[in-house]
Amino acid sequence: MQPTHTPKKSRKSRHRTAQALSGVLLALALALTGCSGAGSDDTDSGGGDKAAAGPRDGGGRAEDSRGGKQKPVAPTDTHVIRTARLTVRVKDVPAALDRARTAAEDAGGIVGSENTSRDGAGRERSRIVLRVPQAKYDDVLASLEGTGKLVDREAKAQDVTDQVVDVESRVASQRASVARVRELMDKATKLSDVVSLEGELSTRQADLEALLARQASLKDRTSMATITLSLAESPVRAEAKGDDTSFLDALSGGWDAFVTMLRWIGVALAAVLPFLAVAALLVLLWLRVVRLRLRRHPEVTSAQGDDD
Repeated sequence: MQPTHTPKKSRKSRHRTAQALSGVLLALALALTGCSGAGSDDTDSGGGDKAAAGPRDGGGRAEDSRGGKQKPVAPTDTHVIRTARLTVRVKDVPAALDRARTAAEDAGGIVGSENTSRDGAGRERSRIVLRVPQAKYDDVLASLEGTGKLVDREAKAQDVTDQVVDVESRVASQRASVARVRELMDKATKLSDVVSLEGELSTRQADLEALLARQASLKDRTSMATITLSLAESPVRAEAKGDDTSFLDALSGGWDAFVTMLRWIGVALAAVLPFLAVAALLVLLWLRVVRLRLRRHPEVTSAQGDDD
């Protein structure tokens, strides 16, 4: 009879429906599990695990391991280049140089360069460049200012923290790049591949050496401050004797003035002497011509008298 077949079809359909429903529920459960796992990963990387953050960039920010949003990171160290220029007038330049060298050496510094000369008036001038540790920079600067009379001072401080961080990151990346090329060279079997990799290794090694040189320069300039000290001898008239001028001083001054006058007179005569010689020669020639005319004139006059 037909009524006996209808329940079997309904049971099959219900069974299929239950299978479909269970499949949908399983898919939903898997989706929810994936979402919860992603949420926990975000929580771990964003809040709890700061070590997963990537390297800091030049602006003091860090990028997380998934390359996501950058987050500000407080810099651990500050790198500053300090330079100063001083001009000081002193009574004794060699003694002031000794004090400057001693101040730098006592602070753990060195003398970079030194130059000494004399001006047209015979006064001694010296220029010395000192390299001192950053921690002793202010103390050495104050000591040098007290050497004599301060004429000029210029001090500069340049923050190069961004450059230091950038160079450190680039050095690390370039070292890893060189290591990868060397690994490829170890695995290379063809001669053409080896030659190509050697050229690439040479280029990357040169770039790494340039970065290391820049890194060393920055380290030297940020760890040691540079002070340029210019020393000038005070003018002699600054040590005036006052109004109590002695007789010998007056006599010496008068004699110097007399000798100077004679010297100028001699110079003037030497300049005029050629003209005086020419003038004297002309006068002699004129006198001779006049005398000849005077001698001839009486003879002519006497001859005319005889004719009459």
